[in-house]
Amino acid sequence: MTSPILSRRALLTAGSVLTVAACAGPMVGGADGLGHARRGRGAEPVVVLHEWLGDHVNYDPVLPYLSEDRYTYTFADLRGYGWSKGMAGQYSVKEAAADVLALMDRYGHARFHVVGHSMSGMIAQYLALIARERVISVVAISPVPASGFKTDEAGLKRLIAVIDDDAAARAAMEARTAKRYEAAWLDRKLGIARQAATRDSMLGYLGMFTGTDFSAEAKGLPTPLTAIVGEHDIPLYREDSVRKLFAPLYPNFAVSADREAGHYAMLETPVLLAALVERALANPPGGKG
Repeated sequence: MTSPILSRRALLTAGSVLTVAACAGPMVGGADGLGHARRGRGAEPVVVLHEWLGDHVNYDPVLPYLSEDRYTYTFADLRGYGWSKGMAGQYSVKEAAADVLALMDRYGHARFHVVGHSMSGMIAQYLALIARERVISVVAISPVPASGFKTDEAGLKRLIAVIDDDAAARAAMEARTAKRYEAAWLDRKLGIARQAATRDSMLGYLGMFTGTDFSAEAKGLPTPLTAIVGEHDIPLYREDSVRKLFAPLYPNFAVSADREAGHYAMLETPVLLAALVERALANPPGGKG
């Protein structure tokens, strides 16, 4: 009998050779911590986090191109998302970071890399701040800066509308991909988003990434950090903006630009994203922490 998880993957990722759900026994979140799946057998641990409008499913197209002999990847869902949908919480950056550290403890990973996307790019930076002796390097894909996603009341209302209104969600996705794709792609991305999370968690994390600012504390943090940015994203996430917001904080910082992607490089250019991530893991700016 086909599991609900595999049925969902078949629907949302038709054409993908592999899915995160195909990893050995995905763990559902609960008392033991975040839901997650493990992939690879390499000596270097990497924890991979997701964005606001998607869970681990976003990464399915990237999986065939990962170096499983070098890295062991842990794809984790934050509270209220994916395999962690049953876990409620405060949805704060502190809670999310604590959950990730507990997950790494579970597997005995004293040191590890962190890959974050959009809102979890902020969480990745916070992890490096509070656990600098443990985080080897950070790869932040289209990341929210440590100062947060600044917006006015009207902008916040538009973001809240995304949670319930499909037209608003599609408009947000179109803006973050420069309206480059047709309805079929938007339908797929919207399907991933609508299956990914609970409403409470989306509201909670919206408050996190629009209302959190730890930039003063992060200034001077030596952990190597590579930002991967899409040329066709909205202005906050483009290369010039990311350099302006990140370079003054992190002395070991670099940017890699994906000229064919917007905000969702793992869905738009999965082969290239896998290469950019693993290049950053292997050769972090300033050397390994």
